[in-house]
Amino acid sequence: MTEVNPIEEESYRILRSRADLSALPPLTRAVTERIVYSTADFEYITDLVCDEAALAAGVDALRRGARVVADAGMVAAGITGYPVICKVGDSLSQRLSRTANLTVSAAAIRLAFGEAGPGAIWVVGCAPTALEEVMRREVQPALVIGVPVGFVGAAASKQALRASRLPALSNVSEKGGSAVAAAAFNALFRIATADQPAARA
Repeated sequence: MTEVNPIEEESYRILRSRADLSALPPLTRAVTERIVYSTADFEYITDLVCDEAALAAGVDALRRGARVVADAGMVAAGITGYPVICKVGDSLSQRLSRTANLTVSAAAIRLAFGEAGPGAIWVVGCAPTALEEVMRREVQPALVIGVPVGFVGAAASKQALRASRLPALSNVSEKGGSAVAAAAFNALFRIATADQPAARA
């Protein structure tokens, strides 16, 4: 059993003294608390759109060793203890971006499809164009964590993700980012590797 860092434990105590999320389903609660813990932003409690069945599918996929794809190096760096495919720094992504008139993030997602295959978990925390590429390619994901950030296209891409009916976790507003995406993934990974797949009481 993983030992909890005392600062993390105290942070969760403070969080729970300010917001009682015990009525949420266990996976939704675990993800929400982890994101609030990682950002110190309580607005995520009402901003996140979680689907318990989709989160459960993500946990099951992690237990089976599913491939995980990140849209940006910062997202990949925030994921601890699990291998991540991230093509954004590859020279081929740069070339594809120029020749196909894509953003580098979208090109990197396109290149990752062959390596990831169906049943992967896609973690998008930076680029709305990366999230759009996931949807455009009609992938069969175990889960899409779609929380890109920004004033241009972020909220719209997340709305499109929800409308796509792909198994997903998203948020409504323009905010999001690498830390949020990694926190959501790490919450699910912690559950997948724990003895009991439930949020801590």
